[in-house]
Amino acid sequence: MATAEYESIPEVASDAVKSGRDVAVMKFGGTSVGDTEKIKEVARRLVRAREEGRRVVGVLSAMGDTTDELERLAHEISAQPHPREYDMLVSVGERISNALCAMAVHDLGHEAISLTGSQAGIVTDTVHGKAKIAEIRATRINEALDAGKIVLVAGFQGVSADSHDVTTLGRGGSDTTAVALAAALGADVCEIYTDVEGVFTADPRIVDGSLKLKTVSYEEMLEMAATGARVMMARSVEIARRYGVRLHVRASSSDSEGTWVAEEGDLVLEKAIVSGVTHDVSEAKATIVAVPDTPGVAARVFRVLADAGVNIDMIVQNVSADGATDISFTLPKSDLATAKPILDRLAADIGARASEVDDEIAKVSLVGAGMKSHPGVAADMFEALAEAGINIEIISTSSIRVSCVVRAADVERAVQAVHDKFRLYAEERARA
Repeated sequence: MATAEYESIPEVASDAVKSGRDVAVMKFGGTSVGDTEKIKEVARRLVRAREEGRRVVGVLSAMGDTTDELERLAHEISAQPHPREYDMLVSVGERISNALCAMAVHDLGHEAISLTGSQAGIVTDTVHGKAKIAEIRATRINEALDAGKIVLVAGFQGVSADSHDVTTLGRGGSDTTAVALAAALGADVCEIYTDVEGVFTADPRIVDGSLKLKTVSYEEMLEMAATGARVMMARSVEIARRYGVRLHVRASSSDSEGTWVAEEGDLVLEKAIVSGVTHDVSEAKATIVAVPDTPGVAARVFRVLADAGVNIDMIVQNVSADGATDISFTLPKSDLATAKPILDRLAADIGARASEVDDEIAKVSLVGAGMKSHPGVAADMFEALAEAGINIEIISTSSIRVSCVVRAADVERAVQAVHDKFRLYAEERARA
């Protein structure tokens, strides 16, 4: 799994949590609030929870493609938008959807208040675009809940404790907002509403008949999120694990049971070695060719990239030959513009032959807690890819995950081949 510094919320529940188990924190993604009719439906769902006697906090993402449109406008104006002003711009989308939803709640005869991230007390560090939550000062939220109001909080954003500027939490930041609020308010469940019915054994758009999982452990969900499953972001799952917040991933269009994410010991887990196959087409591969094989070179390379905020995932170093070696690693395509000039300078400084980047790669991963006690899982995965005629370029493993870098053009075939190999279909599970 990609390494990251996850949020620590030292002031969690510092505002005298009141009977946290009746708090409903409900997060709705962009497709769930894609137009005004969908926002009205979200308002009806929030009101139903309030009428059941729960203290209701809603966290809404921006409507549909609003954030993408704002980003497009920013880059039409400037090739490199100023980070502070960029955050000011892209944070607007969530404010719009939450204010509209509050209006809809009022029309249904209930009191509601929409809050920006800063008004909700979400305090962050100073890193624009990738801010991390430092603490949550939930006084204003609790006061509104005590008054019987439904509270709508703009996801994806906060305020810097040092500069008092608006900050954003990065892609998937509304998930992070919702789970952090659930922790701060003492809720034991955070409901994540999306356009799919839960977590599946593979992307249903690629693998017909993939199985919706009833339960997934935090560890499995972390690995799945980090390797391409878009249903939740890894940062939010880590917060949930740290503070014991159970997650319920479910469809916004129905009341059907979704997928529960919790501690392994709290779940009745299916007797399966593998939980799912994920894929990620958002990464690129970089290689520094013919690096002098001397102590400290790798540390120098990755320190400079880390200081520039480039997130490195899989790393492989070839066996040294004639005193030189190649170092390859994966990184987000979005970081290429930052990383490539750095790599070119590093190659020259350390005496390497060249640096190369390749954005036509993808990652396919196999995830499952049962892999810990079952040898041969990696071999089966490699066989599945070989039988499909798919070449593996980089391999990375953890105790519950095996990841392979393949050609981007092959990734859908790779997912299908691995899913078939491990018989992850619903009818196969029923016979198991």
